Amino acid sequence: MSEKTSIYLVPGLGAGTEIFEYLRLPEDRFEVHPIEWLIPQSEDESLENYANRMAEFVKDEMPVLIGVSFGGLLVQEMSKLIPTKKVIIISSLKKRSELPKRLKLLQKLGLYKLLPTGRISRIDDFSRFNFHQTLKRKTELYNRYMRVRNEKYLNWAIKTVLHWKGGGDISHVVHIHGTQDEIFPIKYIDNCVPVDNGTHAMIITRAKRISEIIINSLET
Repeated sequence: MSEKTSIYLVPGLGAGTEIFEYLRLPEDRFEVHPIEWLIPQSEDESLENYANRMAEFVKDEMPVLIGVSFGGLLVQEMSKLIPTKKVIIISSLKKRSELPKRLKLLQKLGLYKLLPTGRISRIDDFSRFNFHQTLKRKTELYNRYMRVRNEKYLNWAIKTVLHWKGGGDISHVVHIHGTQDEIFPIKYIDNCVPVDNGTHAMIITRAKRISEIIINSLET
């Protein structure tokens, strides 16, 4: 019998690893290791340095890295530092051109600096700052998963997402994206595996379908 494939999971911005609780990956084939967020050393810590610290949690050779939203950016950076079997991103970005115009404007004008991150306690609070009013019942499910509320971390993470330049080889990246993603609209996304009616919270609401796509992608 062949050895199990090691999979490391990185959650979305501010979320705990509980967001992966509905994924169903066969235990006889996969060894799953969720990674919790670290608090940045400073609000100016480089993403490369942060990725290097997160990569220290990876103890297996040629792992699969899976990241959701901001976690998707992070696993791409980690893959520049360690050899991987595959990188899978969910509800995320592969390059800066996939960032929606409104968020590019937020970055260009520096308006993200005005966000009261010290008072963000729920994912829908953060969503409102991204000019969305449509995150109703499904996004409310995120409330119990949004537990990384450290102000230094939130300031650093928001700044890092908006300034991310992308780059690097993305040929090995499998991108799973919802057709109804409110944060990163699919119209800006290139070359992805679409999930019908999937929102930005689909790691919770469409976990069965996402599990199927992950398993299929690891078989090819």
